[in-house]
Amino acid sequence: MGCVLGRPVSSSDSVSGSIHQVSTRYERKEVKETVTEAETISSIVVPVARVDEIKEENEKLTGESKRSNKADPRKSNPPKHLIGEQISAGWPSWLSEICGEALNGWLPRKADSFEKIEKIGSGTYSNVYKAKDLLTGNIVALKKVRCDVREKESLRFMAREILILRRLDHPNVIKLEGLVTSRMSSSLYLVFRYMHHDLAGLVASPDIKFTKQQVKCYMKQLLSGLEHCHSRGVLHRDIKGSNLLIDDEGVLKIGDFGLATFFDPRRRQQMTNRVVTLWYRAPELLHGVVEYGFGIDLWSAGCILGELLTGRPIMPGRTEVEQLHRIYKLCGSPSEEYWRKIKLPSTRKHAQHRPLPQYKRRIREVYKDFSPEAVSLMDTLLALDPAERKTATSASMSDFFTTYPLPCQPFDLPKYPPTKEIDAKRRDEEYRRLREKRKNAHESGRRKTKPRERAVRAMPVPEANAEVQSNIDRMRMITHANAKSKSDKFPPPHQDGLLGFPMGLSRRFEPSEIPFSSTSFTSYANEPLEMWSGPLAPVEFTDIAAETRRSGGCGGGSMRMDVKV
Repeated sequence: MGCVLGRPVSSSDSVSGSIHQVSTRYERKEVKETVTEAETISSIVVPVARVDEIKEENEKLTGESKRSNKADPRKSNPPKHLIGEQISAGWPSWLSEICGEALNGWLPRKADSFEKIEKIGSGTYSNVYKAKDLLTGNIVALKKVRCDVREKESLRFMAREILILRRLDHPNVIKLEGLVTSRMSSSLYLVFRYMHHDLAGLVASPDIKFTKQQVKCYMKQLLSGLEHCHSRGVLHRDIKGSNLLIDDEGVLKIGDFGLATFFDPRRRQQMTNRVVTLWYRAPELLHGVVEYGFGIDLWSAGCILGELLTGRPIMPGRTEVEQLHRIYKLCGSPSEEYWRKIKLPSTRKHAQHRPLPQYKRRIREVYKDFSPEAVSLMDTLLALDPAERKTATSASMSDFFTTYPLPCQPFDLPKYPPTKEIDAKRRDEEYRRLREKRKNAHESGRRKTKPRERAVRAMPVPEANAEVQSNIDRMRMITHANAKSKSDKFPPPHQDGLLGFPMGLSRRFEPSEIPFSSTSFTSYANEPLEMWSGPLAPVEFTDIAAETRRSGGCGGGSMRMDVKV
């Protein structure tokens, strides 16, 4: 359903327009008459008019340059009549306000028209689910975008991704097929065609080895998709194996445009350098540059080429410093010309990232076992200077794709079992768990004595415990009978609770009364317990002691007291 982009002109608008035209013609006539009367005045008026015209053009260019620094001007402040039409079509007001023309020609899908099957991927800003479209019966991928309606910045990022996906249309770029939203909540799902594989899962599989034709086929499709993105002014900024999706027909599509942005190489614009996964991040981003271009996507493509050839990531750094060190060891240390050309944020960061040892470029030496054409293309894409990486168009015309063996067609690629990045993560976690288990077993086998486990605890036999309890009761009675002070007769509770029983319940146990269990010697009898809170209070203690002496003291049996605190 299309949306009307204009509005009918009212009568007041036409009247005001005619008045403006009449006044304009009158002003032009007056200026013309003035010019014909005096050439000297003409020589003065014309330059002034030219200055005003130049000033107006400069202001116009300044406004355009300011708008170009934003993510995209079309997704903010859309016309009110357009918002009203989109809301009446079923779009939430908050989404219509930020997306603008990105929603034109679309109708929102209902959440109950899809059935989730399983979760196939997760990221920092979104989760991806495999689902079934109940209207068509097709299997699709639903990308749930995490956004907060109260934070306009997160909404702008989401709107930018939708705008970029609507702008792109290429066989090697994922296509946005619809949006699922709700008026009651801020949940938003992006609908894509379901892709059976991703390149990271295929590379991580130990049973899959790519041939030269297959490597060329995947790389040609990747560069073709990047060429289309760059020609449309889109910078992806997160090219990696898990974002290169492959369907069951062997077609590679660039996906996940969550970090992508609009870029015009003719204008200078500052962007964040906290983009691209670390293993595929270009050196200028690691140096802190905020003015970069399409070269960062080409660097990532060079890393992908090396990964396809070797079967593993070529520069897997754990930190930014280590990543720079790996780049220098493979691609060489930056030259003085590079440092002069690059625009670093500060001289301090310049000195911080300049390596002390001087490394030589070793790409051709490290990958000498591969074809010269493949190494030459990798050497170009992994150039430290972004300008030397050239363009995606020149890379796709490299000798690597024109020499024998030629790249195969996508439909000639083998059919692989379904695998995703999440499957690769599970394999990595399982491998890491097994490795830790073997390491711990090896270390424990080298120890001379094994530590005692808490579950296996030595339990005293009932006869021995009964004898110990009898001796404790006998010693207590003797001590209390010969005691001279009140504190000796009535010891504090922390001195009489060694076996876990209250003082008033101390008695002799017979072996037959004690069950052989782990709780036999830590349980309490089901009788009222004394309430002790430390030493006895002097006033209450005097009355209780007198009553005890009148009743016979601590003579024969057990003694029981209830003390009120």
